[in-house]
Amino acid sequence: MMQTVDDPVRLREVLAGVRDQERVAFVPTMGNLHAGHLALVREARRRAGIVVVSIFVNPLQFGPNEDLGRYPRTLDADRKALQAEGVDLLFAPPVEAIYPIPLEQQTRVEVPGISDIHCGAARPGHFSGVATVVCKLFNMVQPDVAVFGKKDYQQLRVIQHMVRDLAMPVEIIGLDTVRERDGLAMSSRNQYLDPEQRRVAPRLYAVLRDGRTRILGGRRDWRALEKEMTAGLAADGLRPDYAAIVDAETLLPPTPQSRQLVILAAAWLGGARLIDNIEIDLNQNHSTGSL
Repeated sequence: MMQTVDDPVRLREVLAGVRDQERVAFVPTMGNLHAGHLALVREARRRAGIVVVSIFVNPLQFGPNEDLGRYPRTLDADRKALQAEGVDLLFAPPVEAIYPIPLEQQTRVEVPGISDIHCGAARPGHFSGVATVVCKLFNMVQPDVAVFGKKDYQQLRVIQHMVRDLAMPVEIIGLDTVRERDGLAMSSRNQYLDPEQRRVAPRLYAVLRDGRTRILGGRRDWRALEKEMTAGLAADGLRPDYAAIVDAETLLPPTPQSRQLVILAAAWLGGARLIDNIEIDLNQNHSTGSL
């Protein structure tokens, strides 16, 4: 039977009784769960005897003009879905449990460099908010392993760098993006799309796949190819934020030594900002990313 806890002190008390006997796996979420989230839960179950999921809409990672107020909150439905997956503990704290002091006074975790490019450039402070809340959640749950989706590839790298740099004893697992049948990456924000926008949305992934095909075919003029992908997104009716071909580890432009690449992209469609990516393994001459 899944327990639901909303207090960090109670959370630690519950986990203290099982931590010595079982590995603990953790899946942090903002709720409004879909099949992509549940895939993370199943991966967590494969890796540990105790699975903890958090649901917390983190105000620290939303900008002043972003969708914090309208972000979908579906706790009752989420609780039922997690119970059906056999989750052991749901941590669903109120904002004051995570941030007991005003946000402007909150100590923040910064992962410099990698946080300030791509989505970080478009959303200043976003990845500091992500790193801060994940750091706090890791301190509260104290998991052995944590599972994140690769849909937000930059977020995954920020968290991996934070764990490495702060010597956190947490194994970070990145799981391939779960997609709709037409290729659109599953996201809670997809429900912002009207029917016509939903028809157009899969073109984001189609442009990434075309870029991958060109790279595997021998293209190495990265900037020109980025401009072509950006133009392709615009031609398909999206408003491109960026399209970037980067080294998969550093998220900086590829060097001659780079063998693992990722194409990152973000684009607006109506009121929804869509992100996606695709990995490329130049050693094996095929993609290792989500298909």
